[in-house]
Amino acid sequence: MNLNRSLLAALVLATASGVAVAEEACSASATTDLERLYCDVVAEGGGQGLPSQADFRRNDPKVQALLLQRPAKRLGLSVPAVTAEPAQSKPAPASLASSKPVKPDYEQVPSEAPPTRFGQLADCALKGERIVCPDRQFKLALNQPNRALAPSVLEDENRLRLRPFEGDRSDEQQVLAYLSSAYDRYIPKMLAIGLGANTMSFTAFHNAFHTLEDGGVDFAERMERTYQLLKQDKLNLAVQARYHDRLPENLALCEVINPEIIVCDNVATNWVFVSRTQ
Repeated sequence: MNLNRSLLAALVLATASGVAVAEEACSASATTDLERLYCDVVAEGGGQGLPSQADFRRNDPKVQALLLQRPAKRLGLSVPAVTAEPAQSKPAPASLASSKPVKPDYEQVPSEAPPTRFGQLADCALKGERIVCPDRQFKLALNQPNRALAPSVLEDENRLRLRPFEGDRSDEQQVLAYLSSAYDRYIPKMLAIGLGANTMSFTAFHNAFHTLEDGGVDFAERMERTYQLLKQDKLNLAVQARYHDRLPENLALCEVINPEIIVCDNVATNWVFVSRTQ
């Protein structure tokens, strides 16, 4: 018994030592303020959903700051400002194949939408699958069977209609303003086709934009095509109401999309809560 206890104690000490060494190695190899903040977040236990240190470094500083925004906020840490890089002339993105579909028409949305995505939830309380506010309650949105959907939402006429990005991609404020407006449209449109449990987090939305545009693919057009495929799948395939039982830990993970919708995410998982005014 004493031997077993000694072995267990040695194992615990070795594990703790290994964690400490890993944290020290992370900090020692950090070369920027964002990389040092990454190490601090991981050391404080807030690294769930973050990529590995090596993968984190491969991201643009603006994306790094976005990845750290939520976990740092939860830990009371501030994210250093990212200075804009000097504008550089870039070759025009390669065009898509000639067989690509015609660009969809799109809904006009304000281009000056604020880049900050945090809503005011100070008077609300997170209670499991509900968010309770003074004037209304929000319930966790699940995937819905087709019989519960409004007529014609799965027909071709129902389009996502995001406007193409026409700003300066090196200006992160412009990018975030555009994506904020696009995301505020994307979430209700996913709810309309009964896929509230299949939505992308804003971080994933942001990363998809840069990945597609870097590859010469129009983000708005690709999202439109994806939306049409989702509708076809919804017509022909049954979907689970939900894929896990995890719930957001607190309202610091949540943002107001509009008076009827709140979205919460921890980068890895997205939750949508929908209200019916009391």
